[in-house]
Amino acid sequence: MTIATGWDTAVALIFRPRVLELLGNTVWLVVITVPLCLMLGVAGAWLVERTRLRAHRVWAVLLAAPLAIPAFVNSYAWVSVVPSMSGLGSGVLLATLSYYPLVYIPAAATLSRLDPAIEQSAASLGLGPWRVFFRVILPQLRIAVAGGGLLVGLHLLAEYGAFAMIRFDTFTTAIMEQYRSTFNGAAGNMLASVLVTLCLVMLVVEARARGNARYAKLGSGAQAAPTRLPLRAWQLPAQLGLVALAALALGVPCWVIGRWLVSGGADIWETADLATALGQTLWLGLLGAIATTAAAFPLSWLAVRFSGWLSKSLELANYVTSSMPGIFLALAFVTVALRMVPDIYQSTLLLIVAYVLLFLPRALVSLRAGLAQAPKELEEAARALGRRPMAAFFRVTLRLAAPAAAGGAALVFLAIVNELTATLLLAPTGTNTLATQFWGLSSGIDYAGAAPYALLMILLSAPMTYLLFQQSKKAAGQ
Repeated sequence: MTIATGWDTAVALIFRPRVLELLGNTVWLVVITVPLCLMLGVAGAWLVERTRLRAHRVWAVLLAAPLAIPAFVNSYAWVSVVPSMSGLGSGVLLATLSYYPLVYIPAAATLSRLDPAIEQSAASLGLGPWRVFFRVILPQLRIAVAGGGLLVGLHLLAEYGAFAMIRFDTFTTAIMEQYRSTFNGAAGNMLASVLVTLCLVMLVVEARARGNARYAKLGSGAQAAPTRLPLRAWQLPAQLGLVALAALALGVPCWVIGRWLVSGGADIWETADLATALGQTLWLGLLGAIATTAAAFPLSWLAVRFSGWLSKSLELANYVTSSMPGIFLALAFVTVALRMVPDIYQSTLLLIVAYVLLFLPRALVSLRAGLAQAPKELEEAARALGRRPMAAFFRVTLRLAAPAAAGGAALVFLAIVNELTATLLLAPTGTNTLATQFWGLSSGIDYAGAAPYALLMILLSAPMTYLLFQQSKKAAGQ
């Protein structure tokens, strides 16, 4: 589209005051929100895993729970309470409350499996608790912190509904406005080119921040549980801080949704649109989960059985593609479909393909772990006992990898449930999911009518969040 637009027109569309304003909003949003999420995530993980925090098992779950509430539902709740919310400060508040669990979950998992002998050695050399944290523990969280920060940053670039509701302009909201006013116009595509450049820059920054340092050691390490530090006088401030965080991230959206459900009465549940949206969401989620898992299987197979430059290149390409905002991918699909295969524009097929590209890594990571636990020697043994190659594959390898495939499919399914931007642009006419129906009603200030859709999305997302939390603990050996 840049080539078709022409260099002079592209430069005029990119280097203009409006784009500089959007760039400033987006950069400030990332620069402020990501450090806040890192501080909250690491501090929460340290309190839960390394201190004698009372009810630490309860707080371990509650700190991860906000991930079950989509950011645009969180924004809807806060706008219901404070209708005047707008601007950068409101965007930072909403984004921080919605996305800090993306740092907390990997940080807590990493802390729970760190060898306590390293900390004990540092303490025996005279380092105090704070110096042990900053000089020993924090450096070992580098991968988790960098990865969590990248996820937060990519979500900030991709988020549309939460920021549109508070009238805070970012590249994603501006692209959607351009799409609605000029359909597949040059201005929207040039904004998308800047947005994807920001995504690539963020990927490079994360790779540099992660570094090449070694974070593993030989040997089994100490099996003793880490020593939990007493909080003493800090017990009450820590509890009050966690209560405040939970009230803001969980209490406000749950209370607002409950209030609108009560005020709306039984009538808001009797609409046929609710059942239709739920059915279409489940159908698209099922199709997308099956297609994504099927597409991830050969890539996982190559990565496990034939590791080399080809499998690594294919895997990296999928991670880069999935890191792009949904609106960018949808806009690209609109362009390609209209120019090359107009018959599939606004078809279920095109939407499912977009879901596959957006969420393939969720199935890929799970399947790769499952196939790694199904060694090829078992398949070779089945062949030696008279099984045909295909029968040995289905009876041995596929059965062993089935739980991992189901877990990956569940994560993809629940990601599709909460997807908004790509669905808005690519869904066939007449298709309404829970997310799109919620967005339409909340945008029309029908907050009571939107409440049932918000509740159903949270109920469908909660199992995924719990599964993600349990998987992180499982990976940590707990």
